[in-house]
Amino acid sequence: MSTATPPVSSKLFGLFCLASYLLSLSYGSTFLLSLLIGSRGGNEHDAGSVISAAMLSTFAAVIASGHLSDLLGAARSVALFGLLLVVASLGFALTPGLGHLLLFFGLLLGLGWGVFYTLGPIIVASLVTPVQRAKYFALLSGSMMTGIGSGPLLGRVASALGFPVTAAFYLAALASLIGVLLLWQLDRHLKNASLESTAVSRISWRATAQVLSSRAVFPIIMVGLGGCVFGGLSSFQTSYAAARSLDYSLFFLGFMGAAISSRMLIAGFVVKRDPLRASCLLSGLMLGSILLFGLVVDDGLSYVVAAAMLGVGYGLTYSVINGLVANEAPTGTTAQSLLLFSLSYFIGVFGFPLLAGKIIVEQGMANLLLTVIAIALLNWLITLGRLIWRHVCSTQAMQRV
Repeated sequence: MSTATPPVSSKLFGLFCLASYLLSLSYGSTFLLSLLIGSRGGNEHDAGSVISAAMLSTFAAVIASGHLSDLLGAARSVALFGLLLVVASLGFALTPGLGHLLLFFGLLLGLGWGVFYTLGPIIVASLVTPVQRAKYFALLSGSMMTGIGSGPLLGRVASALGFPVTAAFYLAALASLIGVLLLWQLDRHLKNASLESTAVSRISWRATAQVLSSRAVFPIIMVGLGGCVFGGLSSFQTSYAAARSLDYSLFFLGFMGAAISSRMLIAGFVVKRDPLRASCLLSGLMLGSILLFGLVVDDGLSYVVAAAMLGVGYGLTYSVINGLVANEAPTGTTAQSLLLFSLSYFIGVFGFPLLAGKIIVEQGMANLLLTVIAIALLNWLITLGRLIWRHVCSTQAMQRV
């Protein structure tokens, strides 16, 4: 039998990706919170506070997800906590005005999204062989990115049809509910297709120390920095577009279109390349896209081009470093490394919007873009530094021979 034969059926994995897409719509709709809260008299700082409330609950989600997986099974754990995504989306739509209730629904969002985002890659890691992980991680993250990008587009469609922005949150809640039901049904099939037990999903201080003292710490740091870039730009894209008299849907169309097409057309090629070189090139592309947002974008075409560059750079970088963290983790700590990878991502994507909203309100959008550029530059320098260090070590090894 060919080693290229996938150990999991295309139909099963396709249904899993469909469920992932549907659940991701609920998180994608949160990029409309700035618009929703603005319509109720709030500002970007208020929106950032709601989004960042999710960061607190994701810590609990990441720590508990391994125990939940051992107790209930990974897919059913995601399904149960996916119900919180449904409740959060409905809560954002139904809560009048501002106030602490929105923060509560932000916490629910963090719990639901945290369990899903953490256990999703662990499910994939158990279904495929190590050499296939980067490819299947790319397919999973592509499904999630598509759902995330589709969330804000629901708001644009609702607006075009004369409905309020809350309609997008209602639709996201319905989609997430369908995803929950689908995952619940898939649980037994995913367990049967698993190549390895997920009973080592629990995180511990010993495993954490092992992972963070290994080379896996670099992709873990990078995903957190990338999360800051993505969270900062996406959460306040409605404000950025309004300041430049642009249509925010162009950003999400460009981003999502590029993320999907790059995974369909070139992800298979990219994941077979040297991961350090690939991540360096792609994180450089992401940096270039943010420079465009800050210095070049002034019409619809340049807006779409910058968003598409971000979609390719950020989307494929994530896929590469997701596979890298799994394969660079010490033996027996793959699940724990993926948990820490998710935790770092959440710190960036949920934590940074609080600072980003404050920067916009007090210093303006231009200063936020400068901050995001600095973060993206640091992200790129990590990969460049690793490449240079590897080259130096390789040269020294050859000289000793």
